[in-house]
Amino acid sequence: MDNTEQHEAQVSTSSPAEGNGTGTIPELVIISGMSGAGRSTAAKCLEDLGWFVVDNLPPALIPTMVDLGARSQGNVARIAVVVDVRGRGFFDSLRESLNGLAAQKVTRRIVFLEASDDALVRRFESVRRPHPLQGDGRIVDGIAAERELLRELRGDADLVIDTSSLNVHELRAKMDARFAGEDEPELRATVMSFGYKYGLPVDADLVVDCRFLPNPHWVPELRPFTGTSEEVAAYVFNQPGAKEFLDRYTELLQLIAAGYRREGKRYVTVAVGCTGGKHRSVAMSERLGKRLAAEGVETVVVHRDMGRE
Repeated sequence: MDNTEQHEAQVSTSSPAEGNGTGTIPELVIISGMSGAGRSTAAKCLEDLGWFVVDNLPPALIPTMVDLGARSQGNVARIAVVVDVRGRGFFDSLRESLNGLAAQKVTRRIVFLEASDDALVRRFESVRRPHPLQGDGRIVDGIAAERELLRELRGDADLVIDTSSLNVHELRAKMDARFAGEDEPELRATVMSFGYKYGLPVDADLVVDCRFLPNPHWVPELRPFTGTSEEVAAYVFNQPGAKEFLDRYTELLQLIAAGYRREGKRYVTVAVGCTGGKHRSVAMSERLGKRLAAEGVETVVVHRDMGRE
C-alpha cells in the first residue's frame, strides 16, 4: 500500500468571510495517521463516495474550506481533509482549528490510520522512499518521531483503523462500511475477540479480560472446538460469574454508549481477550454482540485470532 505519494493542495488562502455564511455547514472528516498507513487510500475511497477531498491541507485553512463549503449552495455538503506531517510547521495549528470548528458546531470526525512499525518499514522499503521525518537517520527513527507527534491526535480520533494486515481492498471495504450508508445509525460497534499472547488490538477503544474464567483449552473434549460452538459457550457461561459479568458489562456499555452519542462519537471497538483468542473471548464476544444489537447498536463481531493456534 503506497501512501507516500506527494499531492500538494490547491486551495485558496483567502480568509473566510465574516460570519458563517448563509448556507448549510458541510460535514467534515479529517483523515490523518502514520505515513504509509493508508491515508491516500482512505481519501480516495471517500472521493469515490462523493466527498470533496483535499490532500495535505494546512490545518489553519480547514475553517476556510468549511466556510467555502457553506457558501456553495449545497454543492459541497461533505468535505474530507487529509492532514499529516507533510504540513510540518502548520501541524501545530490543528488544535486551534478544531476548537474553532467545535465553537461553530461543525459536525466533524477524525479518522486515524495506524500500522505496526514492521508493516510501515516494509512499505517504505518496497517503494524505496524515505520517511518524511527520518532526516539523516533510519526509517524507524522517522516512524518513532511521527508517532510521538501524532499521539494526541490519535487519542482524539473517532475512528482508528489498524492497516498492518490489510490490503488496499480490505481498507476500502472498511471505509465503505463506515461511510457508504446515507442513513447512518447513531452508534456502530465492533466487538473483537483476541488472544493476549498475540498482543492487544491497537485500534481498541475498550478492552476487557475474560481470563478470570476457567479455560476450556484444558478440557480435552472441548479443546478442538471454538467459542462459537454450543458446547464451549455452555461451558463458559456455566462458570461462576460468567453470566453476571456479561450482564454488568452490558450495562456499563449502555452507559458508555449514551455518552458517546452525546459527544458525537459514532464508532466504538470493544476488544474481549483471553489467552489464545479461541474459546472464552469468542464465546463472550458472541453474546455481547447480540446484547448490543438488541439495544439498537449496529454491531459487528470479529474474531481476530481464532484459528491461529
